[in-house]
Amino acid sequence: APEIPVIDQAYSKLSNSITVEWRAVPGATNYMLTAQDGDSFVETVVKNSPGTVTGLKPATLYRITIRSINSGGKSQPSPFRKVKTVLAAPVLSVHSPSCDSIAVSWKAVHMAAGFSVSVMRSDGLGRMLKESTTNTSLVFTNLDPGTLYTIKAYAWNANGMPGDDFTYNQRTSPNAPADVKVAFNSGALRAVVSWMPTEGALTYSVTVSSGLLKLRCNTSSASCTVPSLQCSSEYYVSVTAYNDAGSSKPTDAVSLKTIPCAPINISIEEDEPGHMLVSWSSVSFGHYYVVFVKSDDGLEVHCNTSYTQCHFQSDCGFTYFISVFAYNKAGQSPLGDVFNYTTAPCCPSDFRAVFMSSDTVRVTWAPVRGADLYETRAAGGSVVVLCKDTATACTLSALQCNTPYNITVYSFSEARGSNTSCAPQYVATAPCSPEIKNISKEGLSVISVHWQSNNEEATYVVTARGEAGLWQCMNTGNSCSLMDLPCGSSFSVSAIARSPAGQSLPSYSVPLETAPCCPNDLILSQVTQSVTNISWSVGMGAQTYVTTLESPKGQAKCHTLQNYCLVGCITCGTNYTVSLRAISETGVTSSCTYQGYSSSACCPSGLKLYRLSNNGIRVFWRASDETINYNVDLRGSKGNFSCTPSSGLSHCDITEIPCGDVYTVVVAPATDKGPKLTFCPKKIYSVTCSGSSVGMVIYRGKSNAKYI
Repeated sequence: APEIPVIDQAYSKLSNSITVEWRAVPGATNYMLTAQDGDSFVETVVKNSPGTVTGLKPATLYRITIRSINSGGKSQPSPFRKVKTVLAAPVLSVHSPSCDSIAVSWKAVHMAAGFSVSVMRSDGLGRMLKESTTNTSLVFTNLDPGTLYTIKAYAWNANGMPGDDFTYNQRTSPNAPADVKVAFNSGALRAVVSWMPTEGALTYSVTVSSGLLKLRCNTSSASCTVPSLQCSSEYYVSVTAYNDAGSSKPTDAVSLKTIPCAPINISIEEDEPGHMLVSWSSVSFGHYYVVFVKSDDGLEVHCNTSYTQCHFQSDCGFTYFISVFAYNKAGQSPLGDVFNYTTAPCCPSDFRAVFMSSDTVRVTWAPVRGADLYETRAAGGSVVVLCKDTATACTLSALQCNTPYNITVYSFSEARGSNTSCAPQYVATAPCSPEIKNISKEGLSVISVHWQSNNEEATYVVTARGEAGLWQCMNTGNSCSLMDLPCGSSFSVSAIARSPAGQSLPSYSVPLETAPCCPNDLILSQVTQSVTNISWSVGMGAQTYVTTLESPKGQAKCHTLQNYCLVGCITCGTNYTVSLRAISETGVTSSCTYQGYSSSACCPSGLKLYRLSNNGIRVFWRASDETINYNVDLRGSKGNFSCTPSSGLSHCDITEIPCGDVYTVVVAPATDKGPKLTFCPKKIYSVTCSGSSVGMVIYRGKSNAKYI
């Protein structure tokens, strides 16, 4: 084993170690240092001198020994040296209570009699500050704000031996920023806060407060933007600087008044047509207001006022877009609600009312701005007639006749409703249609028409219209007479009423038929002794005719559709009165009288022929009346012969009659005018030649012959 080393010196510079110095031992490769404290010890193997034993307790007395070591083993421990470890370094707690001070505190150190603390700028500038104290805290003042300082502290024992030192870097808190400025962005409702950078500040905090509301903005630069500010608010802005030592005092608060809020409770009304009033509630921090009114045709006007209302001129049928802004030194309020206000549509112009009939009027007008719909209202009495349409025309029907109406055309819009200021127009309807109550015949060709009068200030016109033409009469009362109506005609009679308001509808037509016309010509001709033929011209309007021959001896009558009639049972030699009734299809009758008629005398009877000596024939008959004259006609193939006896005679002689011929013999009463009567019985006689001048006259009847 190597030799025992000898300790030259042993000392403690650190509280947890002791350093030993010795002379080298030949052949030794390592050395073992031992520090013993009572029963505990700490060993350390080192290569050479000096060597340090670590892991020791501060301010503790240790016995230090050393052994040399080689491959042969360990030497015996050297003589010990007693060495006491130095005091432990105080553990500092450091902070900067203000921008120009640093407070240092520590816990008591075992065996320490006092402490020494020094402070110096870490950059080496300035002087060192050193304090010794037996207390456990110190405060260094009058330091530079925001500056990094190095603090070194150690404890010393009763012998003045310093212990371990403790070094700590501490920065003083920053000074409050200077020259704080606030720039307000009214459009974005945010503020940009700027300041002069302060020494040693790492970050800054901007506080924007308003009542209980606080907004913060943290930054490492010299400006910060605070968003989301409220309108109509007053904020107080302060800036605090921060570093790892703490914060500065806040700067003095800077007042920031934001822009006013957009006005609310905006109301728009027209106190009268053409005058629009815009009002609103007052706004905090609003110094004055500007109202912009833009019409839908692009024209814009504005009003600047410190009050809460503005008056504007307005036109009907326009839509106005209205916005209200409040202003103060910070700027213009945000855009609030934009109101659109549509004024009532204009009243229709170029109003015209034209009657289509007595109860129907067509109303037209020019289109107006802003109208989506029109309502035409006709008020007359208690009746109101309405018509709604999008067109600029309306037909009002079922109006009461003879009634004054106030007709008003209102314009409507979906946005505003009706313009109730439109003026009415007075219109009176035409008279009511009269009602014909009675038509009576007042005289020949005179018809009186009566109607019910139910109009005021009306003139009535009665019209009879037919194929024969048109006849009219008029009156303001309730009747008038149609004059000179032709006979045998059919008419349609109607009445109308006229007034300054117009003409009524015609009344219901009443048929009128005048009596048939009496035939102008009536001819009677006796067909037989008891039958008379009556013929007449056509009577206008007559369908059937009744002719009557009447005498004290009796009456003969016939009813026919034709314009002639055969009347039987006529008594010969009798005077008759002649009458005719013309009857229309509906039974209207005209009684017509004519000149009297006398039937012819009765035909003679007992007709006989006698041959005279001079080739003549005497004709005998039995007269019905001795006062009647007769005509005798003989007609044969060899000639026609006639004679007229003197009045009162009942025979007549015809001479120079050729024999050998057959003659037709007619004895008839003589007539004053007109043709001879042909209806008396005809006798046929044959006159023969007998070889002498005397012949034979043979009567040829149906089955017998008579010889004379």
